[in-house]
Amino acid sequence: MAEVLVVDDSKVMRDMVVACLRPYPGLTFTHASSGLEAIERLSLQPYDLLVLDLNMPDIGGIEVVEFVRGQDRLRELPIIIVTTRGDEASRARALAAGASRFMTKPFTPDAILAEARGLLEGGALERVRGPRGFPARLSRGSRGVAGHRAPSVVGDGGQHPAGRGAPAGRA
Repeated sequence: MAEVLVVDDSKVMRDMVVACLRPYPGLTFTHASSGLEAIERLSLQPYDLLVLDLNMPDIGGIEVVEFVRGQDRLRELPIIIVTTRGDEASRARALAAGASRFMTKPFTPDAILAEARGLLEGGALERVRGPRGFPARLSRGSRGVAGHRAPSVVGDGGQHPAGRGAPAGRA
């Protein structure tokens, strides 16, 4: 069973992300509608994947990524940024902060499912659970997602299959 935290201030977008990822067997979902709520949830229980919007009213997605990467027990948590901001500066900033993937809205269900599958099956779940279910350490042979930020981005430098360059705005 893999736990996914979906964070977006739009309930429609949270529901759409869940609908796109639901075909992946064994996923359970928790929703958060703000960056602050995401940080609270991340502090209370372990997750195996974080799907995160950049534009939120309280704490933005970049700040959430920076929080996650600053926590020892969360450092290897895979993060997919899903945003309407398709500009290169936003992409570069998110990846520099520690996002594992960067996707622009609109995206196709197959594209986000493929990204999630790649992160979940690419070693990110090879954790040994510590007390209270929190990751204690990564097992030998697993890939650290944070170490493969920019080179593993879908559409890095080319046309993004999920609609790179979509109009800016909030979803």
